Amino acid sequence: MNPSVTHPARSDAWPDDLYITEQLQTRRETDADYPLQMDALRDLAGRMLDAPEEVLPRFVERAQEITQGVSAGLSILEETAGVFRWRCLKGLLAPFENATTPRNYSPCGVTLDENRPVLCRHPERFYSWVAEAGIAIPEVLLVPLHYAGAKPIGTLWIVSEREGHFHAGHAKAASELARFAGIALRIRETQQLLQNAVEQQETLTREMAHRVKNLFTIAQSLVGLTAKTTFSKDQMAETLNGRFYALARAHALVRKGFGGTSAAEAQDLRTLLVAIVEPHNTAETDRFTLTGPTIALGERALNGMALIFHELTTNAVKYGALTSDHGHIAINWMENNEGAVEIFWREDGGREIAEQPELNGFGSKLLRDAITRQFGGKLEKTWDRRGLRAQITIPLKSLTR
Repeated sequence: MNPSVTHPARSDAWPDDLYITEQLQTRRETDADYPLQMDALRDLAGRMLDAPEEVLPRFVERAQEITQGVSAGLSILEETAGVFRWRCLKGLLAPFENATTPRNYSPCGVTLDENRPVLCRHPERFYSWVAEAGIAIPEVLLVPLHYAGAKPIGTLWIVSEREGHFHAGHAKAASELARFAGIALRIRETQQLLQNAVEQQETLTREMAHRVKNLFTIAQSLVGLTAKTTFSKDQMAETLNGRFYALARAHALVRKGFGGTSAAEAQDLRTLLVAIVEPHNTAETDRFTLTGPTIALGERALNGMALIFHELTTNAVKYGALTSDHGHIAINWMENNEGAVEIFWREDGGREIAEQPELNGFGSKLLRDAITRQFGGKLEKTWDRRGLRAQITIPLKSLTR
């Protein structure tokens, strides 16, 4: 099937008897099997509660059974690509599972445009992709599939073995089942949202505990540093107050909630780094050197980058250059020829490192996940006796979001 073929959904070139939806009302209805329909609804309702993921395949199967078709399936619209994707296929056309068909050149497209049941006779006469697939379809009944009361997101279609098979009763039964399928989709999404919210809350709780622990570690370091560089109680109080204020402003940069919002107080990489390292500098000594061009940060990127450099800075306080009065950290960044930003973190002057520290805790996972999962970047770390050497590579486009 060739989804690249696009033609108008309606055409004067249609055979007059291609769409015969009006015949649904004139054909004689066979006796409806109401017990079978009720059983199908009870079956789907039960699965909605116990196994929502099973509803859609079962829905297609029961629709085929009730209408006595020879094949059935769902065509779910992928708007960006402009195609329908076939899902949950049953019967003769099951081998075409996951195939795609054009949005604007198919009976499914006509069904979405009309937003009502549609009956199509031998579509292979007009739609080349059907003929090329070697499919002969005497009749296909299509009903729109709605989600949350909005415009249709796809169709349920059922194929008959002969012409003249489908009637209004079939269309009504299929539409009723389609409404249940829409409810199942909503339940499935709600369950996923709840699961995601619980997982996010658990992550945020662990992250908050981790950050509080880090704040105490940094605060302890700042008290020690201030005590060594001031000569009176009042001077120490004033200096420490300024550093704690700077620390609070830096910490605010990684504030976020369930909506993914963040405090957009910095708009470029240098401004962000200045805010994070400021509490650790003294009037006499800048313990950080920052070198690199202006790199704009989007609001989402700001949060992730702040988290990354908070984590690196905290590790320097615990294990690296910032454990020493004479420690220094150089942060350099540049754009490479592959559309990425390379950031180099280099520590010197801290305690001599005899062996690589064991950094396999939550903070290290947080650091690596932020770089690799949020930004699609990579992290390379090495330790020598002078301190940590790290290279972070992040696609430039990831920093503008």
